[in-house]
Amino acid sequence: MKVLGVITARGGSKGIPGKNLKLLAGKPLIAYSIDAAQRSGVFDRLVLSTDDPSIADIGRAFGCEVPFMRPAELALDSTPHLPVMIHAVAWLREREGYRCDAVMILQPTSPFRTPDDISNAVRLLESSGADSVVGVSAVPPHFNPMRILAADDGGMATLFVSGEPVRRRPVRRQDLPKAWAINEAIYLFRTPLLFAAEPSLYGDRTVIYVMPDERSLAIDDPRDWDAAERAIGEHTAG
Repeated sequence: MKVLGVITARGGSKGIPGKNLKLLAGKPLIAYSIDAAQRSGVFDRLVLSTDDPSIADIGRAFGCEVPFMRPAELALDSTPHLPVMIHAVAWLREREGYRCDAVMILQPTSPFRTPDDISNAVRLLESSGADSVVGVSAVPPHFNPMRILAADDGGMATLFVSGEPVRRRPVRRQDLPKAWAINEAIYLFRTPLLFAAEPSLYGDRTVIYVMPDERSLAIDDPRDWDAAERAIGEHTAG
């Protein structure tokens, strides 16, 4: 199976200005994802999708292809990943005749994703026959959907999932079903999904790839950055 890896790193970042190039333990944030992708050994090609020349230069310096620059209209705060992936795959297909069986999105904001996480996800896609694979981490019991409340305009609460009275809320952790949250570290999907009648990154059959909390951290704001620095410091000290 030919798998294309796409590092997505636009220039604008409001939460942490210059985030993708900011040094984390002396290395640009984007370099962690490039390094893990290269060491996984599963990618037929690894390309960078960015609108920022400075990010493009750093990507090339760390051995990532930059065959195109992302159009400005696909680099807004509100731009979802789907059109960005369609642009990248279509550009490679139309300009270079390149075709792949699957695509993995590699966001620089997940620096603790490992080469094994990447290669295991690819094997999971192949063995499961699913349309896509997403990285997930366990939802803590106190955030389990079965314990979450909804409230009407008057503040009267019911269980969010079932609409039942709060007295029906499960008390024992053992009674809660397992719940998983997408952690942003792994998005892998079969290429034809991008060009289907209803384009998607997921299709109808998505399988989860479970990751521990320490590899699931996504850096979206300064608190996340501080947590990442602490994690690297603890790892180094250990």
